[in-house]
Amino acid sequence: MQVKGRVLSVASECVPFIKTGGLADVVGALPAALAAFGWDMRVMLPGYRALRQRTAGWAEVWYESDLWGGEGRVLSGHLDGVDLLILDAPHLFDREGGPYGAHSGSGGDWWDNPQRFAALSWVAAKIARHGGLDGWKPDVLHCHDWQAGFAPAYLAYGGRAGVGSVMTIHNISFQGWARAGQLDDLRLPREHFHPGALEYYGNLSSLKAGLVTCDRITAVSPTYAADLVRAEAGLGLEGVIRARASVVSGVLNGVDTQVWSPEAEPVPYSAANLAGKAINRANLCAEFNVDVPGPLAIVVSRLTDQKGIDLLPQVIPDFIAQGGGLIVLGSGDQRLEWQMQELAWNFPGRVGLRIGYDEGMSHRLFAGADAVLVPSRFEPCGLTQMYGLRYGTLPVVSAVGGLADTVITANPAALSAGVATGIAFHPTDVPAFAIALRQLTALYADKPMWAKVQQRAMAQDVSWTASAAKYVALYEGIRG
Repeated sequence: MQVKGRVLSVASECVPFIKTGGLADVVGALPAALAAFGWDMRVMLPGYRALRQRTAGWAEVWYESDLWGGEGRVLSGHLDGVDLLILDAPHLFDREGGPYGAHSGSGGDWWDNPQRFAALSWVAAKIARHGGLDGWKPDVLHCHDWQAGFAPAYLAYGGRAGVGSVMTIHNISFQGWARAGQLDDLRLPREHFHPGALEYYGNLSSLKAGLVTCDRITAVSPTYAADLVRAEAGLGLEGVIRARASVVSGVLNGVDTQVWSPEAEPVPYSAANLAGKAINRANLCAEFNVDVPGPLAIVVSRLTDQKGIDLLPQVIPDFIAQGGGLIVLGSGDQRLEWQMQELAWNFPGRVGLRIGYDEGMSHRLFAGADAVLVPSRFEPCGLTQMYGLRYGTLPVVSAVGGLADTVITANPAALSAGVATGIAFHPTDVPAFAIALRQLTALYADKPMWAKVQQRAMAQDVSWTASAAKYVALYEGIRG
């Protein structure tokens, strides 16, 4: 297929190489999705220790002699189906621990994260402007979250050279804060340190820098894009989003439907033949030693208040009294891990628990469960509910962000019209969540209707096809 355009995607994470959240899934899925439209995307990542060990023999396509304390070079290669550019700067990235700190979880960030990810952005902007030594030059620079936020700024302040830029907000909660005194060290122009540009409440934010200098802003769902103009969602950046409203859009994420496919599971099934799902349910119950007469729900999530996990101890006892059961897979706040453990202790045979994460187990949970609970207080997009739709594991979601964009609640009108795909509730609190679980139990008891909603959920297109087409249109609108 003829190449119609080139994109340099810059991020700190990418499946299957490094992942702490949904950002990695999106960055890893986009290249293949765009290739179907004739667009060539390369992904630029930091040279973390595990990645460096896999780059032997790769071609050097860029060299930087002074990169915040040492040399840096960009290596080009193909790995696990993705065309990669790796910023090999050992003094910045060759460290034990997670991508942002000595521990992979939240907190304990590296002291020099502003410089580490400024380096990633600096080199990305240079390659965008000049092209690599192998002759590859992008038409568009696509930057993801705060870690790549300085890249559009470096490109804008140093000369765009006909390259358009896109800044995608995956989660505005993380804003890349840095002290104002670091302005010179971060190679940013002093004349742009004012509220209309780089200054952010007296300091710096790499995310704000990207938002005020890029050509287009996207959020990972239409509802999240709309939410960001309000203080409770914009978290200090709502004014920037409002000021740039004409270039803001929401592009819903998709899922890899080859990886997440009920037809590809060890006991396969489909919307046309759900028999395999009943077998998977029985196997799952045996694995977790639970016996659930009503709907078997799962939670596959980071255990945080943002994900609404703190609501579960208050609603699950009533759900169990109605015949339901729950299996939880995840880790996170110790307080919430203990609360999940208490649920398992208090309801043996009805609540199963596994602290941690296991990809294979996640697949077994979606293949065998009846419903997946996603009671997030905010959710930029969310992939969990899409996995639920794909597997006929009906999502029970709070009506926020991408959850509201992807799940049609099973109210009487939607059931009558034949469009319901799950259950959505609002606000995100105990009474509304409890009512949603009662609706789930009642729907499960109506087996013919339950099967119809399952089949309709499985018929939803949650692939990247439609979203990739929207990105292509966006790229074509800003290319030089």
